[in-house]
Amino acid sequence: MRGRITGLTAIVLLLFGLILGQAVFVQIHRAAALNANPLNPRISSVAVKDPRGPILASNGLVLARSIRTRSSTYPWRRSYPLGRLTSDIVGYDSVKYGTFGLEQEYNSYLISHHQPVKSLEDLLVGPKTAFDTVSLTLNVTLQQIAARALAGRVGAVVALDPRNGAVLAMFSNPSFDPAPLTSLSNRVQDTAREADLARDSDGFQALNNVATQETFPPGSTFKVITTSAIYRYYPALATVYIPVRTCIGFVPYSNQTLCNSGYSPCGGTIQEMLPASCDPGYGQLGIDLGGQFLYNQATQFGYDQTPPIDLPLANPSYFPSVSYLSSNGPPSLAYSAIGQQQVRATALQNALVAAAIANGGEEMAPHLLRFITNAQGTAVVRYKPRMWHHPLGKQEAANVSQLMQAVVTKGTASGVGFLYQDDVAAKTGTAQTSLTNVNLLTDDWMIAFAPASAPVVAIAVVVPNQTDYDFGATIAGPIVKCMVEGALAINAGQPPTNTYTTCPS
Repeated sequence: MRGRITGLTAIVLLLFGLILGQAVFVQIHRAAALNANPLNPRISSVAVKDPRGPILASNGLVLARSIRTRSSTYPWRRSYPLGRLTSDIVGYDSVKYGTFGLEQEYNSYLISHHQPVKSLEDLLVGPKTAFDTVSLTLNVTLQQIAARALAGRVGAVVALDPRNGAVLAMFSNPSFDPAPLTSLSNRVQDTAREADLARDSDGFQALNNVATQETFPPGSTFKVITTSAIYRYYPALATVYIPVRTCIGFVPYSNQTLCNSGYSPCGGTIQEMLPASCDPGYGQLGIDLGGQFLYNQATQFGYDQTPPIDLPLANPSYFPSVSYLSSNGPPSLAYSAIGQQQVRATALQNALVAAAIANGGEEMAPHLLRFITNAQGTAVVRYKPRMWHHPLGKQEAANVSQLMQAVVTKGTASGVGFLYQDDVAAKTGTAQTSLTNVNLLTDDWMIAFAPASAPVVAIAVVVPNQTDYDFGATIAGPIVKCMVEGALAINAGQPPTNTYTTCPS
C-alpha cells in the first residue's frame, strides 16, 4: 500500500513539475512571441483602441499616421498622405484585413506597447504604454521621379545606395490606394480588396509589389553576371575571340538557333561584345563556361534565394539548377547566359546586381529601415548595414564596371543621352517573353549605377510586355536617366528639377 502511495505521489509531483516547467517556458521563452502575436487579445485590443506610431520618409515626411474618428468602437484609423506613391512599401493597417507591408513588418513597434520601467512610479503603478516612430531610408523626391518617369505603365523602378543597401526609391505600377482599406465600413473595405486582387489586362494585381514579387526574364542584363563568371572562374575566356556571326546553332542537340537582335552579325572579345550586347557570342560563352560556373555566379549574386529586405512576401529570382542545364545541353546554357528561357529576376534582384558591382563586389543587404525612436525621441533600433553576398573581388568588379561604362559610351545605351559628367555604367536588356514567333512581346530592362568612379546610386528598371519593336534602351533607358540625374542632384544637395529637362514634371 505504501508503495502505491509513494508511486502516486511521484506521479503527482512529476505532473506538477511539468506544469511548472511549461509555465516557466511560456513566461520566459515564449513571452516575446506571444506579446507580438496579433491573436493575443491584449494586442488586438490595443490595435483597435490606441493610435499607431507614424512611419516617416528619410526627410521626416509623414507616410502613415493615425487620425481620430467619431466611432467609439474604432476611435482611430490609419491615414496615408501620399497614397499610391508609397503604398507598395508602407502597406496598410485594416480593421478587417490586418496589416500589410511595413505596417506588418514593424507592427510590434508601431502599436502601443509597454515602455521600459524608468522610475519608482513606473514600478508601482505599472509601465506606461506608447508607440514608436519608424523612420525609413526612402527619399520621397526620388520616389516621385520614379512614378512620373514610369508614366502609368506597368513596371518597377528600384534605386539603392550601393554602399549600404538603403532603398532610396521603390515604385511599382500597378499600385493600390490604401485609403479604402482603412475605412470603418466593411463594404468599402471589401470592394477595395476585391478590386486590388483582380488582375489587370497584363495579368498583374495591385496588391503585388512588382519590384519585389514579380519576376521576368532579365534578358541581356544577365550578361553582366555571365561576364562576372568569366572574370571569376574562367579568366582565359576574357580574351578569347568569338567569330563574327548572326546566329549559332546547336546541332546535333537541337534544331534551335540563337540569333542576334535584328539579325545583325557580331562577335569579338567580351570587351567588344558586352557593349554591343552580342547574343550569339554570349551564348557561346555560356556554353564554354558550363552550368556549374554560371550557376555559382548567379547564386552568389542572390538568385534562388529570398532577398533579406524588410518587406513581407519578397520573392526569390530564379536560375536553373546545374542538373537542369546539364540535361538540356548547349541550348539551355546559351539561352541562360543571355538571361532567357528559365532565368527570371525581380527588379530588386537586378538592382542588387548593379549595386554589388558598383560596391567593389560586395552586395549589401537591402533595407528600408533607418531607425526607430520611442516616445521620448530616443533611438531604440538603428539599422546596421551588413553584407549579404560577396560575388566578386574588387578587381573583378572593376573589370565589369569598365565594360558597363562602355555600354554607355559606345554600346546599346549610347543613345539614351546620359550626361557625360554623371559617369554612368549601365547594361540594357530586351527579353523576349516567348522564344517562338507567337506573342512577340518584350520585357524591357536597364540596370545602372553612377558615378562609376564613386557610385552613390544603383538602379534597375523593368517595363514588361512591350512590343517587339521596343528595347531596353528606348523604354527603360529614359527612366534610368531621370533616376540617375535626380539621385545625383539630391546627393549633391541640389533641387533635382534644375538638373534635367527631359523627365516628366
